[in-house]
Amino acid sequence: MGETVELIGILEKKIYKNSDNGFSVFSLKINSKKTVIIQGYLPEIQQGQQVTLKGKWVFHPKFGQQFQTEECSAQLPSNIIGIKKYLSSGLIKGIGPKFAKRLVDKFGEKTLEIIDKNPDNLFSVGGIGPQRVQAIKKAWQDQKEISQVMIFLKSKDVGTSFAVKIYKKYGPNSIDMMQENPYRLVEDVWGIGFKTADQIAIKLGIEKNSIKRIKSGILHCINQSTNEGHLYLQIKKAKETVIKILELEQNNESDGLLKQALNELYHSNKIKLITNNEQHFITLPQFYFSEKGIANKILKLIEKKHPFNFDIEKIYNKIRVSTNNEIVLNEDQQKGIISCLQNKVTIITGGPGTGKTTLLKKLLDILQDYKIKFKLAAPTGKASKRMFEGTGRNAQTLHRLLEFNPSIMGFTKNEQNALDLDFLIVDEASMIDVFLMLSMLKALPQKAHLILLGDVDQLPSVGAGNALNDLINSKKIITVKLTYIFRQAQNSLIIVNAHKVNRGEFPISALQGSKKDFVYLKENEPENIFPILHKIYKYKLAKIGILPSNSIVLTPMNRGIAGVNRINQELQMILNPQSPKLKQIQRFGQIYREGDRIMQIRNNYDKFVFNGDIGTIYKIDEIDQKILISFGEKILEYDFAELDELILSYAISIHKSQGSEFSSVIIPIFMQHFILLQRNLIYTAITRAKKLCILIGQPKAISIGIKNNKNVKRNTFLKEFLTTDLEAR
Repeated sequence: MGETVELIGILEKKIYKNSDNGFSVFSLKINSKKTVIIQGYLPEIQQGQQVTLKGKWVFHPKFGQQFQTEECSAQLPSNIIGIKKYLSSGLIKGIGPKFAKRLVDKFGEKTLEIIDKNPDNLFSVGGIGPQRVQAIKKAWQDQKEISQVMIFLKSKDVGTSFAVKIYKKYGPNSIDMMQENPYRLVEDVWGIGFKTADQIAIKLGIEKNSIKRIKSGILHCINQSTNEGHLYLQIKKAKETVIKILELEQNNESDGLLKQALNELYHSNKIKLITNNEQHFITLPQFYFSEKGIANKILKLIEKKHPFNFDIEKIYNKIRVSTNNEIVLNEDQQKGIISCLQNKVTIITGGPGTGKTTLLKKLLDILQDYKIKFKLAAPTGKASKRMFEGTGRNAQTLHRLLEFNPSIMGFTKNEQNALDLDFLIVDEASMIDVFLMLSMLKALPQKAHLILLGDVDQLPSVGAGNALNDLINSKKIITVKLTYIFRQAQNSLIIVNAHKVNRGEFPISALQGSKKDFVYLKENEPENIFPILHKIYKYKLAKIGILPSNSIVLTPMNRGIAGVNRINQELQMILNPQSPKLKQIQRFGQIYREGDRIMQIRNNYDKFVFNGDIGTIYKIDEIDQKILISFGEKILEYDFAELDELILSYAISIHKSQGSEFSSVIIPIFMQHFILLQRNLIYTAITRAKKLCILIGQPKAISIGIKNNKNVKRNTFLKEFLTTDLEAR
């Protein structure tokens, strides 16, 4: 290694920057004739700034001699050329190369001083109005504050990529808030994990075995368990996990500290304790009260008699016969309709082609004849749209029906302001988590009937809990399962194979008299998925008239060769390649390009867009540092700092596809997916396809998945709350 030297120069050009960890490569002009390449984990620096660097000269095998930076301090540029480059760099929202030139032409070397101390003077520059001046003022102040947050994070050896989001949350108090309690970052700033917050805490001097740290670790473990669908965590498992993530010694002292931390959390009402079958579980109060609340609401609902005077005998006689060439309802469908009319809560479940939509249409006709007020809803926009297409009646998302209000982070519709309806009919009920289920029940008037439609053989909800299955298993709710596959549906290999998989059988690619809408391609090497996808998207889909925008790849995992991330990179190159006409930016390790299909991966109540919603990048504005995204009929604005809420969605995980349908679905299944392979995963993927399903992969992997019907049991107690007097303490 060479000796440490000091280098002073002007940043000439940004060659590369990783926004996640701050690693950057710049060309540095050290005198009028010499320019060198510098690289390293650098603070937020921009073209045109003068910097003083300390580091060593190194030789890169591909790029030659470079200066490896270990320390960097930057000064604002003082000459006209440097100021122009600095302002053109995109640092300040509202100023691009065009306005940078106008400002420098007007104010010369005093430009930055004017922006900082006398920003109202900007009005004298042609083309700059009140709105832009206000934006420049705010951006200038924000970037100064954000730079301080970056320096703070850097001093704790933490990546600076979340500095903007931290500042957006806490404002000028950002550093004070982090110093007071760094663990609050995990809850307050989406994307920051416990390890990052813990790293800051340790650097701030919090002892590794402090009670404060251990309590934060316990709460983190409970929250993490919800990622696997659990609402409760066994105390034994919690202790083991906390010791592991906090890197504590496994000894009597640690055990004593864990007991003390649990005791303090319990007595401060931060956790609840449940004992069932001599097993002890802990949870957060909101998780417990959500399940307990659902149980109480359901039990009260089914106790009440309905006020509607249905002539059941007349209705039954009418639905047993076909009129006007309608499809004849089978016995299960007839039973389902009568159950919906006679019982306050009914669950109708069944796979594709079993007639759930036909049953629903007939039920709605009856309700209309009796002048009954009803509303249709579903957990997602796509599911509600499908409900509308199937019935011809208006359907809403549950969030819209319940009137979510971002200012209160809750629903306007509740016990005091109930929904105005007699029947609430909700499709894709298997997707509803316990928090949304409770909100829906709170808004339901006592007189009303609730009908839940869903397919219990699909994957459970992405959110925590297992509400629909728990309601069915409690046997407190009348449940009608439709199993007969109608003749029209038997013509589709998609539907035939969905049911074969559900019975534990390997799918077939041909059946006499059936449409050729299902294809199985045997492939043992995951790497070969890419040329296959190229042929499908470039040739096969076009031949059968399916647009690439109506096709999707559904895969079990995010990582790996045949995972979401790698396939998205490939499909982006195939379907939306780089072009001079298309603007693009790189954030959080991902290239975002105009025209890209993306997916929202968290609920954003301010924008009223939700986890799983798919949209298209409409426009990238580098000057104002925002992206416009089209989600169907609405166009939403995203700040560059919010892009970690988005992923490419040419391929998505099977879990994320719940509630959606696509004209064409391509499903790669390989042994690298082994840990996640199970029957309901493959079944869910197949049932997302409307016109064409292409299954690609190893026969062994597919067979293992189909045979594995042992779904991971989620730690929930809704069934027990409905059937016993179990309570937390």
